[in-house]
Parts: sequence; C-alpha cells; structure tokens
Amino acid sequence: MKLEKIERNNVVCAVVRGGEPVIVDAQSALDVLMTAKYDLGTANIVIDKKLIAEEFFVLSSGLAGEILQKYVNYGGRIAIYGDYSRYTSKPLKDFIYESNKGHDVFFVSAEEDAIAMLTR
Repeated sequence: MKLEKIERNNVVCAVVRGGEPVIVDAQSALDVLMTAKYDLGTANIVIDKKLIAEEFFVLSSGLAGEILQKYVNYGGRIAIYGDYSRYTSKPLKDFIYESNKGHDVFFVSAEEDAIAMLTR
C-alpha cells in the first residue's frame, strides 16, 4: 500500500494506491486511517473499491457497518470510487444513496470525484 497526498482547498486527502485489497476487515481499515493520520496528517481517505474486500459490498456481512463505524469513531472520512453498476442489491443502492447525502462516507465513480467530495 502506498498513500499519495493530495491537497485542495486547504484540505488534505490520502489517496490509497496498490494492486491488492488493503481493506479486508475492520482492523486493516483502521490501519489505513491511522497511517494516513500519522504519515500525512489527514483523516480523509480516497480509495478504489477494488482495494476493498468484496464482502464490504454485501451489507448482510456487517463488514461495511463495522468499518464505517470505526471511521466515524476515529474522525475519519472516506470516499470510495469505482463502478457500482453490477450491484443489484436494493439495500446496497439505498445505503450508497444515503451515504452520499452525508459528510463522511461517499461512493462515486471516479477518483477525481472522490477527491472533490472530501475537499469541498
């Protein structure tokens, strides 16, 4: 995993880079957040959905809730980008819709959109 520092509008984001999933459980998600906080001084995480375990997108697994609760508890914000069109789950679509109306968790299609959501 590599973190790239992006700063816009005086807000710093950590863009997660890598080839393999880096968020596979709540602890690994917290590790990403804490690394960004200590190495880059930010709690704003931008990540490609390919770097997150597929189980995250199966809401009944509880993984998304567990991870996002940790982020909220530790002051983290996350924008996940990628193609969500293959998901047919209405609860997941509703979850994405409601998350995007908030201030801490975003699901968008492109990296640039993810950065924009966290730096507006």
